[in-house]
Amino acid sequence: MGDSQQAMEKVYNSWSPQETKTLINLLLDGVAAGWRDANGTFSNLTVEKRILPVINQTHGCVKTHKHYTNKMKTLKEKYLSGVEILRFSSGFGWDPITKRFTASDEVWTDYMKAHPNYKTFRKETFEEFDDLKVIFGNNIATGGNAIGLGEGTDARTSEAQKEQTNCVEDFSMNVENDHESS
Repeated sequence: MGDSQQAMEKVYNSWSPQETKTLINLLLDGVAAGWRDANGTFSNLTVEKRILPVINQTHGCVKTHKHYTNKMKTLKEKYLSGVEILRFSSGFGWDPITKRFTASDEVWTDYMKAHPNYKTFRKETFEEFDDLKVIFGNNIATGGNAIGLGEGTDARTSEAQKEQTNCVEDFSMNVENDHESS
């Protein structure tokens, strides 16, 4: 193989299971210590000064910020796949003891027809799911405050109803106070 061909090949620095576990534990510690920015992510400075040195020293590796970013992307994609199973798929559950997604064989079979890339979730444990929920959970839009178009309301009418209720309550309180002072 020539030098130019070697230069064109990408060198992958994969994460061992132990390195990944250390990263997740450091991120959990960082969440607990309040290291995240207002947007819920860890700054470059935090990663380079508090996380990567520990991983590199503990495991004798040379992880860079780019390695960290790529690993975080992979972890987030895996976590979001698990969230999707639970949120959008009727019949699924999560067993925190066995660290597995649960469903009947019929539910799994139907789901695998539509989502063949999710096969690993049926057979394997997802040890990190609860930890990743802590790390990514607050950073992901869930639609929890969304109002569907089919509900017969929108933000304008919802706010108007709140104001109207508040005005009626305030008026009732004033009338009661006027009667008490008479």
